[in-house]
Amino acid sequence: MILEVKVTTNSKLDKIEEKEGKLFVKIKAKAVDGKANKALVEKLADYFHRRKSQVIIIRGLKSHNKIVEIKDN
Repeated sequence: MILEVKVTTNSKLDKIEEKEGKLFVKIKAKAVDGKANKALVEKLADYFHRRKSQVIIIRGLKSHNKIVEIKDN
């Protein structure tokens, strides 16, 4: 499954919302040294009940707008 994700970093809480076929993810981690991307992968893996290795950021490693692949079991 391929998803469009809009990430907000340095948030007060971790939260995932789905609107208009796009995920909006708020993450407490700051966008420094890949910490926000790591937190995003962990959060999406938990949300979709997958292992972290099944969540891949395809595009947008340095952007707030990302394309993410969630692999099946």
